[in-house]
Amino acid sequence: MHTDAAWRLIDEARAGLPEHAGANDVAARMGALLTPRWPADILGFAQPLRDLFVNSCQVDLWVAAYLINRGASDDGFDAFRGWLIAQGRTTYERALASPDSLAGHPAVIEVATTGEDLWGEDMINVVWRAYETVTGNPLPDNATTGAYPDLDPLWEFDFDDDTEIRRRLPRLADLFLRDGA
Repeated sequence: MHTDAAWRLIDEARAGLPEHAGANDVAARMGALLTPRWPADILGFAQPLRDLFVNSCQVDLWVAAYLINRGASDDGFDAFRGWLIAQGRTTYERALASPDSLAGHPAVIEVATTGEDLWGEDMINVVWRAYETVTGNPLPDNATTGAYPDLDPLWEFDFDDDTEIRRRLPRLADLFLRDGA
């Protein structure tokens, strides 16, 4: 199965929800759409969703998550990418091409003033939970392959360096950095 099928599932889940539903609502709806399926069909979504998480593991996207959520640990970055995936293919692909594009997303604009976080941790395990619900067993260990990229060589700056953040992500910096650097 390819990521196109995962995007169709995400679109179908989003279509059944109010416009401003949260990422965890999307994950819950995805689970409801997956559980009537055969276990092999559910399992088929594990790799495409993992691929979306792996492909979005990028330094400047992590910086964007750090700005938007006022910090982003490893788990926090995973949860942020869950939120991003739940927004749908267009937002996801724009953000991967230019993380600064998130400055135009309505939810990002809103959290710039409310101080809330954008999380979607339930997206991380949506296939695992659906599979376990249907079979009573955990997702097989070999259900997915592929390692996350090694970002260590790319950590060439301090996430608290406002000057560098403004250079990399000027629009997000305008939203989230109040004390000009």
